[in-house]
Amino acid sequence: MSEQNPYELLGVGENASFEEIQDAKKRLYEQHKNDSKVIETIEAAYDSIIMDRLRLRQEGKIKVPERIRFPERSLETPPNLTPVPQYNTPNWLQQLLDTPSQSEILWSSGVFLVLAAISVFSQNTEASLLPLLMALGFAANIYFLNRKEKRFGRALLLSFITLLLGIGIGTGLANLVLGQGTGIMLGSDQFAAVLTFCLFWLVSCFLR
Repeated sequence: MSEQNPYELLGVGENASFEEIQDAKKRLYEQHKNDSKVIETIEAAYDSIIMDRLRLRQEGKIKVPERIRFPERSLETPPNLTPVPQYNTPNWLQQLLDTPSQSEILWSSGVFLVLAAISVFSQNTEASLLPLLMALGFAANIYFLNRKEKRFGRALLLSFITLLLGIGIGTGLANLVLGQGTGIMLGSDQFAAVLTFCLFWLVSCFLR
């Protein structure tokens, strides 16, 4: 093996391109990675070829690419990318919005879904049941909001505003939707209650 010239050691011809020499070297490295003596022989053959190519370059016969002469510079330079503008949300909005955990969403969804379901199927029960359900939803919303930042006054205010919005918007939509004979078997109070529970869920999950 020692009598072979460097090209034969790497298994390439003397007219091989630099890419072919590089590939041959990598291939032999993979084949003999556990044999340090063979690796040294491969490295010596590769260096000998590079020196021979540099000599030929000095004589003006070939041109050696810089990635062969300086392999440490062969790392590709990432292209200049135009930075994507980042739009920051206002501070007041960041302080108001929240990113709930899966557990918080599940608990809030379960509570308000149950209350909404009871409201829908309570049409044949006593009329006093809806106010009780609304009160329970109001209290649950206060609890979920207060649990986040321990600010009971803020939680109470947000819950009260949500309750008023739910009743007001729900009653208006109920008169608009139910009055057109859509076939929805709900009273206006039930419709308003369901919408209020939906708003309670949104507020308790996504507001602080």
